[in-house]
Amino acid sequence: MFDSVDPIEAIVFYVVFLFSTTLHEAAHAWAAKRGGDLTAYQGGQVSLDPVPHIRREPFGMVLLPIISVFITGWPFGFASAPYDPVWARNHPRRAGWMALAGPGANLLLILLAALAIRAGILTGTFFAPDSVSFAAVVASEASELATGSAFILSVFFSMNLVLFTLNLLPIPPLDGSGAVPLFLSEGLAARYQEFIQQPIFGLLGVLLAWYIFRAIYTPVFLGAVNLLYPEFDYG
Repeated sequence: MFDSVDPIEAIVFYVVFLFSTTLHEAAHAWAAKRGGDLTAYQGGQVSLDPVPHIRREPFGMVLLPIISVFITGWPFGFASAPYDPVWARNHPRRAGWMALAGPGANLLLILLAALAIRAGILTGTFFAPDSVSFAAVVASEASELATGSAFILSVFFSMNLVLFTLNLLPIPPLDGSGAVPLFLSEGLAARYQEFIQQPIFGLLGVLLAWYIFRAIYTPVFLGAVNLLYPEFDYG
């Protein structure tokens, strides 16, 4: 399987994954600090430097994604920002905003990639491809540099759409489950926080989320691309 994966593409996939995940976790850490929990801040995670995030999850941020991208062509990994569970129980709404900060960072990267793509189309550097895929959201024939830029922007758009969509699923331990207290009363929110912190939800939640995500990502991806190109209809 290693022979079927372009090493340059694999490196781009991993670098985009590393940057996007670092921003995701830094956003969690920043929101927690703003909400009064200094746990992640004291661990150095309010930072775009990937080192403190890698130090916390070396397997999830380095080994697993590098191995998976070269075997399957797809970087699979994980990361986390520490927080004080007592703080989360005492301030469930602040914890809810902390949970949304990570996917919010990925949404920002999606929008920035979309703006860059549209700007390239306006200047005639890029064009919408006949068919779209994870690594081919936009195309170019202007130059090798433009072709490479189109590939990188495509990966940025798609990778962050994956991170945004997956993490918004309201299934523990994903961020979407942490945002649920924003829609509950104070009493229910505190009890909910205590409930989802039970370890059993970790593995079971990830397996369930991945099963659901596989079913919903294609329509989400096509919907996002159709918003990017309202003049076309990709189906």
